[in-house]
Parts: sequence; C-alpha cells; structure tokens
Amino acid sequence: MHWLRATLTAVLPTRTGQTSGQMAPLPCPDPPVCVIGDLHGRLDLLDRMLDRIAAQITDSPGHADARLVFVGDMIDRGPDSAGVLARLHALHRSAPARIICLMGNHERMMLDFLADPARHGPRWIAAGGAETLTSFGLSPFARNHGTDAWDLLAAELRRRLTPDVIGWLGTLPLLWRDGALVVTHAGADPDLPIDAQAPRRLLWGARHPERSQQTDGLWVAHGHTITSVPYARAGRISVDTGAWRSGTLSAAWMDASGLLFFDVSDTN
Repeated sequence: MHWLRATLTAVLPTRTGQTSGQMAPLPCPDPPVCVIGDLHGRLDLLDRMLDRIAAQITDSPGHADARLVFVGDMIDRGPDSAGVLARLHALHRSAPARIICLMGNHERMMLDFLADPARHGPRWIAAGGAETLTSFGLSPFARNHGTDAWDLLAAELRRRLTPDVIGWLGTLPLLWRDGALVVTHAGADPDLPIDAQAPRRLLWGARHPERSQQTDGLWVAHGHTITSVPYARAGRISVDTGAWRSGTLSAAWMDASGLLFFDVSDTN
C-alpha cells in the first residue's frame, strides 16, 4: 500500500490562568494523547492517519508510548466498516492501554439492531447501516420485511462480525480521561459534573454544541458534530471533519508542548 503524508496544521494555543469563568490551560498530557475523529468506514483514511501518527512519534523522541483515542462512529456511511473494525480491534488487542476506542452513537445503533433486529433495523440501516452491511457482504433491505427476515439478517451479521468483535464493541467506554482532558463521542453537558453525564448526551450530544462552554477546568475532546476544520475553544476540542463525505480525517495531538491539529485526506 502506498502511504501518503498528511497536511499539517499547527494551532498555537493561548494559555490562561484558571479562575472562575475563565478557560483552563489546554491539556499537555505526558505521555502524549492523539484524539482521532469519526472514521465512518474510511479504512483508507485510518491507515493514512496511522502512518501520520507514526511519523509524529518518530519525529518526537520519547513519544513511543503515546495514547491514541478514537472518538467512536467507526462504522456506517463509508465503504469499509468491516475493515475499520478489524484493524482497530487488532490494534486494541495488541496494545489495550495505548489504543482506546470509544462508543459512538452508530456503534450503539448497530448493537441495538443485533439485540432487537426488527425494532432497530430500519433506523440503523437508514442512518448508514446499509453501507456497513454491504461491507460485510450482506444485502440491506427496506423496512417492509417481517421479523424473521430481520432476525436472519442480524444472525448473519453476528456471524461475520465474530463473537470477539461483538464482545469488544459491547464494552467500549463512553468516555476516557487523562487529567484535565476528557474524550467522549459527542461532547458533554457543561452544567453537570463529568461523572454525572447521561449516556445519551455523551453519545448524541446537544442540538447546538458550539454554544456550550466548559467552566470546570476540563477540556472535552469529541467528534460527532461535523466542522469544516478542527478547533479548540471554550473548553471543547472538536475533531470531526466528516471523513466519510469530505475525504478528510482530522486528529488532535497533545503533548507537553501543547496542541497540534493535523489531517489526512484522500487527495494527498
């Protein structure tokens, strides 16, 4: 496979003292943390991003123990959800403390489909599950099928996913934390403590997340809501640049020097 280098975009953060109503300093985790946006079945961009991260580690001595946190929505919409799951499952098994995958609302929808196919199948397929089924060599169908047909489809998907992958998906965490850095799929409610968040908020987010502001000293990194470029402001680090349709996958690298955004695309 031919690996392509990423376009690099630096962000020079402004560091402020933490007082009531002010933003805390941006996280500077050690070992470093790299937060990767929604993949949505783009195995090609995942492989390019892994190459870009490997280059970042090579260029920065002492960063071999960097943690990679994927914000969820690994599946649906894009062309190769099966390949993405296989790649990330294998990586996680090889280094579980360094490769962290979070639950996204699309993983939740697929698991709900497997648990109750006729009830949850139509919604999941309409939301991008059709592309996931196709990547596993299965044919999606419209909602006007009986319970038996849905059950057969779910049973075949279970077989092709394998029990190991299904078990892994079912245990994906809703958030990951390192000091003042919290990573979730869809952000967090700034009016609640981070350990009191409702699962639905962490998976589905708010209607207007750009209007929320963390004032508790934490920075919440997340995907879910597509933005044209990644950004860090108001206690939020947003990294979903809509890889499945834009062709650009973004990540936020944080280390003792601060925050750096970089991306890979299907045109470079």
